[in-house]
Parts: sequence; structure tokens; C-alpha cells
Amino acid sequence: MSKAILDADEILQHASPVVHQTGHEIQPYGHLIRMPIALAESACKESVDNLNQLLADTMTLRDLYKKHHWHVSGPTFYQLHLLFDKHYAEQAKLVDAIAERIQVLGGVSLAMAADVAETTIIPRPPKGRESVPMQISRLLHAHEIVLKETRAMARLATEHGDDGTNDLLVSDVIHTNELQVWFVAEHVVDTPVVRAD
Repeated sequence: MSKAILDADEILQHASPVVHQTGHEIQPYGHLIRMPIALAESACKESVDNLNQLLADTMTLRDLYKKHHWHVSGPTFYQLHLLFDKHYAEQAKLVDAIAERIQVLGGVSLAMAADVAETTIIPRPPKGRESVPMQISRLLHAHEIVLKETRAMARLATEHGDDGTNDLLVSDVIHTNELQVWFVAEHVVDTPVVRAD
């Protein structure tokens, strides 16, 4: 066999993906690593625990928006179809920001659907299709859960000197959820389309 053919075989071996690898976790869920961010370990631990709960609930709210985006019907189909997808994308941005904050604090963020389902406190919707008023009611209830827990978590973060987490919770999570509540709630205000005087 020529040297050129041997070199090509070696190159192919290096270019081939190494699949079906096994190993162990490098950081178990619930265990923190110390990050040099000038925060007490207890503050980091509390924020990570709180943020993972919020992450599970935000992922659930995000997915509720996508479910309702697919299942919406009726005269407001077009407007709500677009609105629900816009809110889905905004919640997806929050999911990423919350997960990254958990990692910055030295924690491990929830990531898989089964773990989210075990953790979330937002009630699970039926698998089937619901009417628009029920979809909106479900979304508003989920937002209320997220906002209530976020405000409590923001206060705790401030008490423990975790300004980064407080900023994320107030500037991003609360702000986004409040605006979304306003946009969604206006769709169930009981006003007639035409009023006779």
C-alpha cells in the first residue's frame, strides 16, 4: 500500500465522527460550582433554585403560546395566530436569558421537557383544542403565576445582593410578561363591535 493511500485512510479516520460515546455527568443537577462573581454561595444557590423554577414555568408558558398559536380558531384567528407566535418568541428569549443566568451563578439549568413537566406549577392544558376565551384565560393565569413568583424572587435576590438576577427578573421577565398580559387581556374585553346611540 502506498504512503499516499495510507495517509488518506488516516485522514478519513480523523474526519469520521466518534459516535455512541459514554461518560459521566461533569456537574450533577443541584450542585453549584464556585464562579468568581463576588456573590456568596448561599445567594447563588437560592437564586439558582428560584431561577430553575421560573425557567420551568417560563418554558411551559412559552409552549402554551405555541400550542395556542397552532390551535386558535374563529374570527380573531389571524390576529391571535400572529400575536401568540410573537409572544412565543419573546418567551423563548426569556428562557435563554434565565438559563444563562443559572449557568453564570454556577448552577445547572433545567433543559428537558420531562424535567420541566415535573417542576412547573402552571396547570397542564388538555391535549385537545380549546376555544379562544379558554386559551386566553389559560395564558393569563400562567402569566399571573410567573409574575407572582418573579416579584417574590426579585425581592429575595435584592436581599442577598444578587443584583444581576434582580435586574433580569425586573427588567426582562416582569416587563415582558406584563406587556404580554396587556396585549392578550384586551382580546377578552366585553365591548360590542358596533354601538347604537
